[in-house]
Amino acid sequence: MKKVKILTITLIIVLITMVSFGGVYKQYQNRMENKVKDYLYAMDLKGARVIRLKLNTESSTTIKDSEGNVVEGQEDLTDDQIAEKGYVKEENFVNGEEVKTLENYKKSKEIIEKRLKELNVQDYIIKLDEQTGEFVIELPEDEQTDSIVTNVATTGKFEIVDSQTNEVLMDNNDLETAKVLYGSNSTTTNYNGTTVYLSIEFTKEGTKKLEEISNKYVKVENKSDSNDENNEEANEENDNEENSEDTEKKITMKVDDQEIMSTSFDETLKTGKLQLSIGGATTEQDMLKQYIEQASSMATVLKTGKIPVVYELQENKYLVSDITNNDLNNILYAIIGITVVALIILIIRYKLLGILSAISYIGLPSTLLLLIRYANVTLSIEGIFGIGIILILNYILINKLLLNLKNKGQFLELQEIKKYNKEIYKEFFIKTIPIIIMVITFSFVRWIPISSFGMVMFWGILLIAIYNIIITNKLLETGAVKIKNN
Repeated sequence: MKKVKILTITLIIVLITMVSFGGVYKQYQNRMENKVKDYLYAMDLKGARVIRLKLNTESSTTIKDSEGNVVEGQEDLTDDQIAEKGYVKEENFVNGEEVKTLENYKKSKEIIEKRLKELNVQDYIIKLDEQTGEFVIELPEDEQTDSIVTNVATTGKFEIVDSQTNEVLMDNNDLETAKVLYGSNSTTTNYNGTTVYLSIEFTKEGTKKLEEISNKYVKVENKSDSNDENNEEANEENDNEENSEDTEKKITMKVDDQEIMSTSFDETLKTGKLQLSIGGATTEQDMLKQYIEQASSMATVLKTGKIPVVYELQENKYLVSDITNNDLNNILYAIIGITVVALIILIIRYKLLGILSAISYIGLPSTLLLLIRYANVTLSIEGIFGIGIILILNYILINKLLLNLKNKGQFLELQEIKKYNKEIYKEFFIKTIPIIIMVITFSFVRWIPISSFGMVMFWGILLIAIYNIIITNKLLETGAVKIKNN
């Protein structure tokens, strides 16, 4: 019975190890695909997308007369005509000298960081040249990176203007926040799909403005019957018909001078909230995902505010990590080598119990590597260092258990062995309380090198406790009873 228990546990450990290091492969579209989740690597291991933002240097030329009025048809005027008529050319830069200040550069950095956090980007590096105002930003490379780059480079200038006069009615100062909402149009007999909405909420002052604007730009339909008694032919042609004429003023919503929509209001808005549908109702998941991404990007830009300086994307490239696969393999080989030597020492010192503990020990890193993947822990160099510390802590604990069994096991019954092992666990984890507090704190830090180390250590210590109680204890207790009986 004892041999069966030991063999069963050993086979479970071998299976876990094979899955962790080898994977589980299944045929998919004429190829074998590993169904085990892959690691999430930080930029120091995977590489990064590097973008460079520089100040926009574009300008436009305006021609004004002697009274300062803009001259119409100025594009057709030659330099000689301009000089002859006494007109003056003014060059207007997108970024005037008044906005090229250190304060605005730092404000721009704050807004970019807010956007990255809103987009759940934790692993990033931002470098600001305080002299030129240029940014170099490193981002993790994944399927969301292109969308993130677009959001970062967007100025976020929001305006609601009169469609005819282009008068600015509302701007970023009136915005409170923005978020994405979902709604479905369904009845017992019909389902039209899900609609994605961009919900814009305004400040107290903005709410008043929105109420005034929506009242002024509300749809009005004037209806009149054509009954002209003085014109019999007109009466015959238009009998019982109604001429409808929409007399409505429209507003245009713009983001970075790009028109988002042009409309008038169905009613006066008093709640300070404006909901815009993105696309139409759909049941297709790919289309719904696209609408959600569009709405989320716009909400992120609006809620984080307008960047005070206009930037343009100068560079967008992928930078390979300095740490190569050979470097990672060398680290892995070193860890394996040290582990093998340490386990050989256990086997030499403790004989059968050493063999059983070595078998158990191999299962812990295998289980930890699977746990890291399915717990979505981003693995960095610091995280790998954390794995090494977990292996050391687990080795120390197992050595304490073996030493206790070697000194007392041959004189104790099974219940007494369990009691002493319980005391060893208690002593071990009391001593690791400061480490546990530290790693829990690190886990909540929004900087990947630290959070990676903290998360790896957290799951590792938790696994040491659970795994050794379930697996290592069973093997060592079974081995100790077998030795005692012999």
